[in-house]
Amino acid sequence: YISNTSSTDSKHTAHVMSDYGLQECCDCCSLGMKFHSEGHECKAHRHMGLPCRHVFFLCCEGGVETREQGHGIWHAVKEKPALGATSPPKKGMDRKYINECTSAHACQLNERCINTAGSYVCQRLIACPPGYQINGDICKDINECMEGSHDCMPEYECVNTEGSFRCNLKPRCAVGFERDAQGNCIDTDECRSEPCSSSLSCINTVGSYVCQRKMICSRGYHTSSDGNSCVDVDECRSGAHRCGEGQLCHNLAGSYRCECQTGYQYDSFRRMCVDVNECWHYLGRLCAQTCENTPGSYQCSCTTGFRLSSDGNNCEDVNECLSSPCTQECANIYGSYQCYCRQGYYLREDGHSCEDIDECSQSIGHLCTYQCVNVAGSYQCACPESGYTVSPNGRSCRDIDECTTGAHNCSLAETCYNIQGGFRCLSLSCPPNYRKMSDTRCERISCPNYLECQKSPLRITYYYLSFQSNIITPAQIFRIGPSPAYSGDNVIVSITEGNEENYFSTRKLNAYTGAVYLHRQVEGPRDFLINVEMKLWRQGTFTTFHARIYVFITCVHPLVPEDASLFKMNQFHLT
Repeated sequence: YISNTSSTDSKHTAHVMSDYGLQECCDCCSLGMKFHSEGHECKAHRHMGLPCRHVFFLCCEGGVETREQGHGIWHAVKEKPALGATSPPKKGMDRKYINECTSAHACQLNERCINTAGSYVCQRLIACPPGYQINGDICKDINECMEGSHDCMPEYECVNTEGSFRCNLKPRCAVGFERDAQGNCIDTDECRSEPCSSSLSCINTVGSYVCQRKMICSRGYHTSSDGNSCVDVDECRSGAHRCGEGQLCHNLAGSYRCECQTGYQYDSFRRMCVDVNECWHYLGRLCAQTCENTPGSYQCSCTTGFRLSSDGNNCEDVNECLSSPCTQECANIYGSYQCYCRQGYYLREDGHSCEDIDECSQSIGHLCTYQCVNVAGSYQCACPESGYTVSPNGRSCRDIDECTTGAHNCSLAETCYNIQGGFRCLSLSCPPNYRKMSDTRCERISCPNYLECQKSPLRITYYYLSFQSNIITPAQIFRIGPSPAYSGDNVIVSITEGNEENYFSTRKLNAYTGAVYLHRQVEGPRDFLINVEMKLWRQGTFTTFHARIYVFITCVHPLVPEDASLFKMNQFHLT
């Protein structure tokens, strides 16, 4: 038994009565194939819709694999033969059917299994015919009129139908109306076709028009829209005025007036507005510094070093120093600025940057006694690397007495002797038959015979002299004689050792005094040890004395005080 939910459209669902009551069977194509497989006549039920009957007929006549039409696709349904269909029925099972759809291997995953008498069919997912769209498991009509997918002309009205639509002609517009581009009825402006005579005015109304007698308005007026009165013509707004360039138009009742803009004046000869040169008319009264005329106005400006104040007329000084234009010191002055340099620098020609002054090159020999070292913004006096230090005055060098400060490396058995720029470690040793009386003196112990007493010195005394290479020669560096001296004393002075290069000589000053001279300069540093012998004749007997003199010649270093290169006169006295 076949039933349906409606009798006028194609959105139906076919049902079949089974042992379980009324159940959904299949779609139109599946029903046709069912009829085909069971040998029924391909005649659809009278309550089936036209689209469904058409699909039913195609599938019943033999079933096509795939048919495409419009928005949908109908898929073929393949029928599975019943198990053992050719075998004779077994006893006791004539009225019992097997539901093949309960098997997990009956149909594929994208197919739906439908059980039939003695067999089953596998149906793929359904699709809808043209004019329908899938909504769940049923096909729903598409409203082409609502979606705007119809092709009705503007003078037609779209009416939706099941699976399609139709176009109905709209009713005509009333007299005095016409259709617009969207097909709506709007009022017709009959006055566009000038239906009234030249002596009448046409006034459009809704659905019609009216011809009225024209009003004659005076110059500067025009007829109102209803034709009943005269209204003023705004020549300024309509552009009908004849005001020239730079003029302003002011509307009046029935006329207008032309006026010049601010900053312009009317030139009656040229009949136009010309610019007023305010800077010339008000010379010196508008701007504090510079006045520049502009069209219709003027503009004040300031010279370099000033800026325009907020009133637009006066000028105020610019503090250029705030922008740090100078490398060192900046002083703001009225309308400008001045760069200065700190002590030890001079201002360069660019007027902004400072350059260090090389005091050492500009004051040769006047700043430092030894060496001048230029530093940024100043100078420093330097001394030789060793043996000297800078004096408290910061300019001269003074010798470091290493023996006093303990900066020497002499052993306990040696005597430290300071020289200019250094020191010497001296070791005093007395010869045999002499004993050490002090750090600088040895005396004879005994004398075996008279001749030996006259030849060997009674006393040996050590002296130390130090001076620079630039000492003025000849220079008396040592004096020797008895103390006290008696009448009849006479001395003989000579150098017995250490004068191989003949730098030194002796001279007798009087009967009892002799002297040692350096008679030519020695390039230092150089050390000498000379032995000076003095023979004293007193009361008919000669007595010999030796003075062993260490002479240390140092290099020339400009020192202060200026007499630093002078040696201290040493004198040997016989006691």
